[in-house]
Amino acid sequence: MSLINTNVQPFKVNAFHDGKFVTLTEESLKGHWSVLVFMPAAFTFNCPTEVEDAADNYLEFQRAETEVYIVTTDTHFSHKVWHETSPAVGKAKFPLIGDPTHQLTRAFGVHIEEEGLALRGTFLINPEGVIKTAEIHDNAIARDMKETLRKLKAAQFVAKNPGKVCPAKWQEGEKTLAPSLDLVGKI
Repeated sequence: MSLINTNVQPFKVNAFHDGKFVTLTEESLKGHWSVLVFMPAAFTFNCPTEVEDAADNYLEFQRAETEVYIVTTDTHFSHKVWHETSPAVGKAKFPLIGDPTHQLTRAFGVHIEEEGLALRGTFLINPEGVIKTAEIHDNAIARDMKETLRKLKAAQFVAKNPGKVCPAKWQEGEKTLAPSLDLVGKI
């Protein structure tokens, strides 16, 4: 079953953020757009490159009134040490969520039972707590946060402009479409 257009299920987790431990719930995701970025585990190979990419693009997410949340199956204690010891992860200004009970990885359908780890999943959530995009892929394939930003801006555009859709490769400011019978067979 698809998670698209469903509400984020209730959860309560701990995270490392701004030098301290914080508790987050599904309510923490409301009132602004959110990007949940699931990764297998801290102290791995590809994961720090993705955290660094998110950090390098974080200002752009903030301009779009969006919070980034990195989630692994480690504890928030591990994330503190990861943040302090990895130059790439040390750039993160966003919450690093620990999910050692696998509550979030299971709720979002990214949990690998036999490994106790997460697949690489990316979810855009609107300010009402509704999941608008979901992307899940093999752990050997790292993501590009610029593409996540592009999708975020498209989701924000269609949320503000009912009846409009963003075509393939749409970038902010480009032409959109208004689906109608007149367009059928003409694109």
